[in-house]
Amino acid sequence: MSGGDATGPALSRRVWLMHLKPECAAEYKACHDAIWPEMLALMQAGGVRHFTIHRHDLTLIAVQDRDPAVPPPDPSPVHWKWWAAMAPLMECHPDTRPVQTPTEDVFAFHAQTLPKE
Repeated sequence: MSGGDATGPALSRRVWLMHLKPECAAEYKACHDAIWPEMLALMQAGGVRHFTIHRHDLTLIAVQDRDPAVPPPDPSPVHWKWWAAMAPLMECHPDTRPVQTPTEDVFAFHAQTLPKE
């Protein structure tokens, strides 16, 4: 996502894949339905403006739009606690950080960039 307009500054989009362990989709969703307020506050303070996670079978597709003027924070104790809680449900590194596989943009359409007739 690039280019600002009258609705606000340009945002930087990051998309990545993660993978759930078999039989863990319902619990993963339940955890996110009850996400900790302190996690939401950390995301907002760290410049995250939109963040969605989609699921297809065991594959998770994370889409995050950030304010590029706000540097991403280093992981806090809250992040580490959340990742430890998610580790039994998904593929993780030995330190409990989720394995994140970057994706490649192959197409984007932004209606506001179309020339007016």
